Formats: sequence, C-alpha cells, structure tokens
Amino acid sequence: MSDQILSADMRAAAATAPAETRAVVLASAVGTIMEWYDFALYGAAAALFINRLYFPTVSPLIGSLAAFATFAVGFFARPLGGLVVAHYGDRIGRKPALVFTVALMGVSTVLIGLLPGYDTLGIWAPVLLVLLRLLQGFGAGAELAGAITYIAEFTPAHRRAFYTSIPNACTAVGLALAVGFYAILGTLLTDAQMLAWGWRVPFLASTLIVFVAIYIRNRLQESPAFEAEQRKVATAVKLPLAQVFSERGGSVVLGFLSVTGHNANAYVLNAFALGYITNTLHLSRALALTALLLAAAAGIVMTPLFGILADRIGRKPVFIGGAVFVALFAFPFFTLLQTGSAPLVVGAMMAGYGIGFGAMSGAQGAFLAELFETRFRYTGIAAAREMNSVLIAGPTPFIASALVATAGGQPWLVAWFIIACQAITMISVWFARPATPPAV
Repeated sequence: MSDQILSADMRAAAATAPAETRAVVLASAVGTIMEWYDFALYGAAAALFINRLYFPTVSPLIGSLAAFATFAVGFFARPLGGLVVAHYGDRIGRKPALVFTVALMGVSTVLIGLLPGYDTLGIWAPVLLVLLRLLQGFGAGAELAGAITYIAEFTPAHRRAFYTSIPNACTAVGLALAVGFYAILGTLLTDAQMLAWGWRVPFLASTLIVFVAIYIRNRLQESPAFEAEQRKVATAVKLPLAQVFSERGGSVVLGFLSVTGHNANAYVLNAFALGYITNTLHLSRALALTALLLAAAAGIVMTPLFGILADRIGRKPVFIGGAVFVALFAFPFFTLLQTGSAPLVVGAMMAGYGIGFGAMSGAQGAFLAELFETRFRYTGIAAAREMNSVLIAGPTPFIASALVATAGGQPWLVAWFIIACQAITMISVWFARPATPPAV
C-alpha cells in the first residue's frame, strides 16, 4: 500500500518511534490496570462483603442481589462519562482526557474504601455507596476507549491488534491484582477482620496506582494522528457524537452489539462466579479467589497472543472464534464448577478466561478502532463499548444471580443467557465493515 493512500492516522503511526510507542502502551496500560483493579475490587467485595455491610437488614439472597445492583449502578454512569470525556478527547486531545479519567476513578475508589457501613450511617451508607459508584463509573467510561484510541493512533496497522490487545490484557492484570490482594488478605486475616476492615485495604491501596498513572500520563505527547487531524481546519469536528452517528451510525450499532458476548462472558467469570462458587455451591472462598486469579493470569498471557493472531489472519476470525468457544463451553463450564473438584473448577475458569476472554479481547481493540476515522474515533469507541456496558456488562452478575434464583439454584438459564450473547457478537462482527484499512 503506497503512502499516498495511507490514512492520516496510519502515516502518523508508521512514523512514530518504537520508544514512543512503548511509552504510550505503558501509560495506557497503567490506567487500564487501575480501571479494572477498581472495578474488580468492587465486584469481589460485592460478592463477599458489601451485602453484609451495606444491606444487613435483608435476607442473604436479597442482600447479594442488592450488592450486585450497586455493582451495576457504576455501569449506568459509564456511557455518560464515556461520551462526555470522549467528546473532549476528540475536540482538545487524547492526553488530557486520559489524565482526567484516571484521577476521577482513583479518588472514587479510595473514598469507597473509607465509607462507613450501614451500622454507622444507616440508609446514607448505601446512598453514598451508589453515588461513589456513579463517579467511579463516569471516570471509567472513557478509560479503555481512550487507551485503545491512543494506542491505535501510535501503531501501524499490521501490529495494531497486538498493541491494542495489551490494554485489554491489562484488564485481567487489574483483576488479578484485586483478587490476589483479597486472596492474600484472606490468608492473613480472620473472616471477622476481613469484614470489619480488611476488605477496605485494597481500595485504599489504589492511591499508589493513581499517582503512578497520573505521573506517567502527564509525560506523554499528544497522539500524532489527532494533531494531524486538528491541522485540517475544514474537517474539524464540533460535535463528535452527532457526526459519528451521522456518518458511521451503523458502525456504532454493530460495535455496540459486537462486545455483547465478551462482556457477558467476562462478568460471569469475574463477578458472578465468585458468589456462585461460594454462596450457591458452598465451596471455599479461597478456592473461588484462587480460580479467578489463575483465570486472570491465563487471560493476561493469551490476550496478546490472540492479538498477534488477529494481526496475521484478521480481526473477525479471532473475534468470532472466541465467541463460538464461549457458546460451546457455556454448559460444560457450569458442569465443571458443580463437580466441586478444585482442579476442574480452576480449569473451567482458566479456559473461560484464557480462550474466550483472550480471543475476543485480542481482536477487539483493533476491530473497534478501525470502525471509525480519527476525527471521532474516541467517541465512536466509547459509544459502542459503554452503551453495551449498561445493558450487558454491569447487569450481568445481577441477571445471572436472578436466573439462578429462578431456576432453584441451577445455572442452566445462565448458560443459555451466555449463548444468546455470543450469538449477538458473532452476527454483528460478521456484518461490520472497517472505515480505516485493517492489517489483512
């Protein structure tokens, strides 16, 4: 492909020095780790502690549903945060938007760790908890979309899937840090100590990640593709959201639908499964946390490998292949969990994360980035990802818990829910068409 027909973002990416690319990937990765560390912390706390501390006056089942409802609340703020921050990211720059998101997420997470429970504040405890979750979600709504946008505009097309897979892999790093933190504390503290104060320690520890992320991001330069686009006065975008729907409305819809299977699979594994293993199957919390930790490790390793594969054979085959695997594995997954065998429980979680999560995460970044042009790419990705987070990602643990309750403790309705979500992903990815030239 000649330089004359390369898009502005591809030319800028090709000219970017490898050292600058590594710095951009690192800065994006740190923020993404923090985003998913924060959300994984709350997902684990919702399954294990939040119900007893903030909803102690209701039954354990209703308390679990209420705790997962507050988990979902954070996702309702994500589209608003994603679209507001992405608007300014497309208007004034990727860098300031990414600094803002990481700061807001970090402050909200620390405040959750400091928030007294129902015994101290009464009804104000869950009210303030919901407010902090909304702020946390507002900041997180633009984080991963911004990281994918930033990296995609620094990297050439033939390596784009690999590089954009790294922040997706870092979602599993954040998960592993959160779960590992809880696992370590669980071995050092009694259940009473964990409930009294131990669960708060990982939230307060995010202070360190905040400072590191802000420091690194402040040292970065602006995206060269964005700067090149800003010099084109005639194509300046005043309302990125209106323009992306006007020019690429179909891509927004298909991008929105494409992440359905990924979100359903991820949040069954990293939030619902913890509560299901401990509360429904009555297996140990240590086993549940260990299984999730090893599953996250599998996702960390496999996501970049699937990203490399997506650069070689295409985004669609890898993305759809991951969804097919999750659909076929939905019933065997719960069968393996119900055995109560530690190796089988761990193996089931690792397969779901390593193959299902890994394949869809490996292809997703480049797939979404290539649906939109530079001038409204941030907004397009944020709109697609975060609207789906409201309908699928956030509510999935709640939906799955309700389906298990409806089925008398059996998980088969959850398996059908997972399969339906994968079918949506397969169809939407198949019909999507890139706006910028892909690698293959």
